[in-house]
Amino acid sequence: MNTLLDRFFHYTDYRSTFKTELIAGLSTFAAMAYIICIQPALFSGQMTGVSTGMPFGALLTTTCIASAIGSILMGVLANYPIGLAPGMGTNFFVLFSVMSGCAAVMGTKTGDPVVWKTAMGVVLISGIIFLITSFTRLRKMMLNSLSPSLKFAIVTGIGLLIAMLGLKNGGIIGVENGQWTLKSSVTDAPSVIFFSGLVVITVLHHFKVKGGVLIGILASALIAFLCGKIQFSGIMGLPENPMPIVFKADVATVFRHLIELIPLIFICFFMDMFDTMGTIIGVATSAKLLNENNEIERIERVFAADATATVAGALCGQSTVTSYLESAAGVESGGRTGLVAVVIGLCFLLAMFFAPFIMAIAGYAPVTSSALVVVGVMMMGSVSDIRWDDYTEGVPAFLIFAGIPFSNSIIGGISLGLIAYPFIKICSGRVRDLNWFSYLSASFLILYLVLLNRK
Repeated sequence: MNTLLDRFFHYTDYRSTFKTELIAGLSTFAAMAYIICIQPALFSGQMTGVSTGMPFGALLTTTCIASAIGSILMGVLANYPIGLAPGMGTNFFVLFSVMSGCAAVMGTKTGDPVVWKTAMGVVLISGIIFLITSFTRLRKMMLNSLSPSLKFAIVTGIGLLIAMLGLKNGGIIGVENGQWTLKSSVTDAPSVIFFSGLVVITVLHHFKVKGGVLIGILASALIAFLCGKIQFSGIMGLPENPMPIVFKADVATVFRHLIELIPLIFICFFMDMFDTMGTIIGVATSAKLLNENNEIERIERVFAADATATVAGALCGQSTVTSYLESAAGVESGGRTGLVAVVIGLCFLLAMFFAPFIMAIAGYAPVTSSALVVVGVMMMGSVSDIRWDDYTEGVPAFLIFAGIPFSNSIIGGISLGLIAYPFIKICSGRVRDLNWFSYLSASFLILYLVLLNRK
């Protein structure tokens, strides 16, 4: 068996072993397993307090299934040690922007089944576009079409929005008289749970302990249990029925409102592409998997695996499934091949059988609040890469960076920056910095905002 696996994954050629690949897979899974708690709580509406109509149990099952499919595809097709799951950042975009956009376009409210089904149709179409472009030269052209500063601004802006939700769920900030304000008491149970988890996660990350976020969530759950806020009905059980949300993507409704929804489709597509490229570059560099020309080998297979995972995820009722930067944990443990990704996928399948335990933990929002803040911190790392010294880059980037959390809208913040960008460049005599996508994205977003405001 060991020899057969080595023939397929070639881990001895990368100076690795079966044991090393196994440990690396377990390390990466521990680092990214927090998504099993956060994704169902977010998409069911338990985390935000606004029901989407999607059942928590079904979301938990399909989160594991979609993550398993994506990770195993990455391992088998591309032979890279990268785990995939519904992406943090893109899941917030789908919830707050795609679903709300679909609701506005159709004149209904979030919670109506047609809204999330149409949103899944948007994600499905974006995944199909990604899959098609993975094998064309258009992929490279699109990757070079958006300014690096704007890419980093999108990541950091979403990170701030995620952190705001964490602080809200942790009872640290709240809305009073229509404004965000610091809560007067930090001794309430939610705040104690939040700070306990935050300290645990931060200290574990400081000492580079694998799976720090997941351990922090478990620590918060323990405090919540001691405070009488959650009750456990069991540890293991059969997976929840996924069928209420599987194969429900409503592509027909998307095409009926295509003009209004095209901007959302393309932003989902670009976010997935940029996330994948950034993760692949980071992990491949750390693992020394670049060739002699510093190029990523089998890049078309990597993109194809990621895009196929997005398509499968949308069919499972999930937001964009993408490559996880936490895969670096496995690389640090010595993992070098796709066997690592296959191990990650198998771990996600096994996690489905712990549904009662996970549902109890994720069902109380303060338990995952500290994890959201730490994920926001992770995403803030890119802020230093924005060219603040170049005002033609810095100002549009800031509009995105600040616009997302201040407007409480990902698409709103992105629209501010991408619409302002070409106008600033043209008026500054920097037309050469622009390309076809700069004009296309600004035009689409202006059209989107005009049509949306008419609803």
